[in-house]
Amino acid sequence: MLVGVKRIYDKASITDGKRIFVDRLWPRGVKKSTANIDLWMKDIAPSNELRLWFDHDPKKWESFKAKYAKELEYNKHVAELIKLIKDTDVTLLYAAKDTDYNNAVALKEFLEANTDDAESE
Repeated sequence: MLVGVKRIYDKASITDGKRIFVDRLWPRGVKKSTANIDLWMKDIAPSNELRLWFDHDPKKWESFKAKYAKELEYNKHVAELIKLIKDTDVTLLYAAKDTDYNNAVALKEFLEANTDDAESE
């Protein structure tokens, strides 16, 4: 199945598949009633400490991915997400302005490395 990444502020598409918001905090200016998400997996997001440390600093990107991957290894929600990916196309939604250095991109890389069915979009 396909795994995509998209900002929650971007328009939903029929090709998104199951839309899963993967941030710990709900984004400003987005109503839950109109967000067009299927699932909010806030517990799969990086810990608050890691999120604050990273602060979307590209110089910390590789370290952030490694630390986040370590957190994900012990996260009970990863198995649920992997099951979803095996069953359907999924788009991981995030709120950050930075489209290259954010937790959804890191999560997608982790999932692709840890599932043989996850494909890149």
